[in-house]
Amino acid sequence: MEADPSGFNIDAPRWDQRTFLGRVKHFLNITDPRTVFVSERELDWAKVMVEKSRMGVVPPGTQVEQLLYAKKLYDSAFHPDTGEKMNVIGRMSFQLPGGMILTGFMLQFYRTMPAVIFWQWVNQSFNALVNYTNRNAASPTSVRQMALSYFTATTTAVATAVGMNMLTKKAPPLVGRWVPFAAVAAANCVNIPMMRQQELIQGICVKDRNENEIGHSRRAAAIGITQVVISRITMSAPGMILLPVIMERLEKLHFMQKVKVLHAPLQVMLSGCFLIFMVPVACGLFPQKCELPVSYLERKLQDTIKAKYGELEPYVYFNKGL
Repeated sequence: MEADPSGFNIDAPRWDQRTFLGRVKHFLNITDPRTVFVSERELDWAKVMVEKSRMGVVPPGTQVEQLLYAKKLYDSAFHPDTGEKMNVIGRMSFQLPGGMILTGFMLQFYRTMPAVIFWQWVNQSFNALVNYTNRNAASPTSVRQMALSYFTATTTAVATAVGMNMLTKKAPPLVGRWVPFAAVAAANCVNIPMMRQQELIQGICVKDRNENEIGHSRRAAAIGITQVVISRITMSAPGMILLPVIMERLEKLHFMQKVKVLHAPLQVMLSGCFLIFMVPVACGLFPQKCELPVSYLERKLQDTIKAKYGELEPYVYFNKGL
């Protein structure tokens, strides 16, 4: 059917973002790894269509399905704060192909120190780019801060992996296989807050229900960043915890011992099977547009809001990032 420019709201969520299932469906749509292979020309078309729909000047004959597809591409490739096209590797839609390769290799090559250091460094380089790409862009980050974040997170991941590898040398083999997850979880607790430290220092931009900027809140930033850390750890947890158990049993089979060269590709493939579900599930744990009671904000910001809105604005809203 044809879209009615006066009645179709392209920014209205297709699924209820107040429910977990609604958010999972939303992120299953926009983290579709197939969008990574969409041409630049088609992405630019999607942006034009979204902008025209917002202005109510959709070309005659445009179908609702075309607008929904344009919005899917737009949400997958353009930053929600700035509207700028994000780099391909940093997009959430690249989490499946990128994450499955890194997870598979980290779980396969965990026995030697050089391999541990190399793959943890590669993984944290990837994570730093993803964290920067999906930050709340209303709070600028300097090159110095990015470099410090990258160095700190990489050092934390490598130190955790190396330290735990040494501590688990005499432990059962399965325990050693879980070292990469411990390193990834520890690094996430450092990488994300460090990459977004400007939000913790100056506060994250909070808005009213009509998207009007009210001010900046450090408390809101702390909540948003904590939720992102939890989501990222959740995203990797099932694959990095269960896959070592699976591989520990598979590698004892006679035919698997004859095809050791296939162990790494198998772990990459199985990691992808976990991530294809866990990326949207983890992203959907918390709403991307957070709602926070005014009473939780800093006292000065509360006074500003009450002076401007009275008691009519009980909540503020902000983009927590991904």
